[in-house]
Amino acid sequence: MSMFCFQCQEAAQGVGCTVRGVCGKSPEVSNLQDLLIYTTKGIAHIVQANHLDMSQLGEVNHEILNSLFSTITNANFDEDAIERQIRKMLEIRDQLRSTVTGSAPLHDAATFQVTDREDMLNKATAVGILSTTDEDVRSLRELIIYGLKGMAAYAHHALNIGEENEEIYAFIHRALDATLSDELSIDELVALTLETGKFGVDVMALLDSAHNSRFGTPEITEVNIGVRKNPAILISGHDLTDLEQLLEQTEGTGVDVYTHSEMLPAHYYPAFKKYEHFVGNYGNAWWKQVTEFDSFNGPILFTTNCIVPPRKEEIRGRIFTTGATGYPGCTHIEADENGKKDFTPLIELAKTCPSPTEIETGTIVGGFAHQQVFSLADKVVEAVQSGAIKKFFVMAGCDGRHKEREYYTDFARELPEDNVILTAGCAKYWYNKLDLGDIGGIPRVLDAGQCNDSYSLALIALKLKEVFQLEDINDLPIVYNIAWYEQKAVIILLALLYLGVKNIHLGPTLPAFLSPNVAKVLVENFDIAGIQTVEEDLELFVGA
Repeated sequence: MSMFCFQCQEAAQGVGCTVRGVCGKSPEVSNLQDLLIYTTKGIAHIVQANHLDMSQLGEVNHEILNSLFSTITNANFDEDAIERQIRKMLEIRDQLRSTVTGSAPLHDAATFQVTDREDMLNKATAVGILSTTDEDVRSLRELIIYGLKGMAAYAHHALNIGEENEEIYAFIHRALDATLSDELSIDELVALTLETGKFGVDVMALLDSAHNSRFGTPEITEVNIGVRKNPAILISGHDLTDLEQLLEQTEGTGVDVYTHSEMLPAHYYPAFKKYEHFVGNYGNAWWKQVTEFDSFNGPILFTTNCIVPPRKEEIRGRIFTTGATGYPGCTHIEADENGKKDFTPLIELAKTCPSPTEIETGTIVGGFAHQQVFSLADKVVEAVQSGAIKKFFVMAGCDGRHKEREYYTDFARELPEDNVILTAGCAKYWYNKLDLGDIGGIPRVLDAGQCNDSYSLALIALKLKEVFQLEDINDLPIVYNIAWYEQKAVIILLALLYLGVKNIHLGPTLPAFLSPNVAKVLVENFDIAGIQTVEEDLELFVGA
């Protein structure tokens, strides 16, 4: 096999991609990403072996986040960019090693050397996922690593706003180093997996606080899904600081800005409502970009994943990447030493492009983050107590390309009218444009925002537990029917497990990286299950 990757839901045949990633990444990119992860583990090993102070590791910590983030599914397909990051991390690693005095022998990850691309690829083959031969140890190590990747993404967004947490950095180093150790037992790895969930909660709390302090508290908002006649830029991904800079630089230029996919919830923040040229959301979830970028006509900015390899050269010429993202042939926008980015190339290109072609009209409503739902608490409690609301269904998470995800549209459509859907992430695109009505003025789809805003859904559950004076969060009338795709969903799942949530149904398939024994542990301890047919699951959840 030329590669092995099983980190996303679309892993080939439910086992792993061995020739080319279903996501589109080449074997070279996949293997270089494996080596990049191995290099970050080496840095963490030096940090742990020498008990280094987190407060003195500014650049080291930041580049660890960037390295982990750039290996998330659909983020960076540029092998040159990955190689440059490996070289940067090796330089950081070797410089760090030269400053410490520890005499204990270091792990190979902290000392190996490579000279050229061929060397890198050969080394990657030796230290990749399958180098861990015990299936259960491999499963738990990768579950931890994928949780760390999701954690790094959210920590990276918070860092861009100026918020950091040294305890999160310390845990990332400790967990990375632990995945190198052959001394940890299965029980210790399981415990570390749950601890990863604890820090997942912490990082989402950090990002929630950062977003709210910088951009204001999300508000219930109607978002336009039609178009205007002006030239425009489409912004995708999750990073709100990139959007902020783009809006500042496009103001007064005659160029409109639309969101796509996970950037939709930006419309809920008060800070962005002052921009008259921030006019709406164009299209749907990330995987629809293959056709929607064509009809949009103008330039597209990727602030994070998810990139689908563009089929047309013309579209590739309109795609710009920034941050941890990259794609060969697309222009990458770097930040200066102060974090500022110059989006002039996008703006000038936009002025030469036709306005977007209209693909739909109307509005969609969102902005039901925890503060907004708390303000509706009395109405919600009354509706539950009166029987008007029977259950809440948490249908958060990721979207994907497989036809079997139509399950979520059918499930939402068939869900009895006395049930409410709580959502966050791009999974909502399967049902957020359905006319599902409301219950006493409470919309039946409450969209909290991006995938990281699943934290809001956890806070809502904890608030309801308090209001109803329950001992156990699992006694609430809440059903978890979650879709997953990539590693940010993994950290959300681990966060829910840490909070004690049980009976989570995960679909459309269970992760390929769960060995049978690890899956059994999750089933026995947390009652995790997959999904069945809509009819079977409705009978299970509501007796329909």
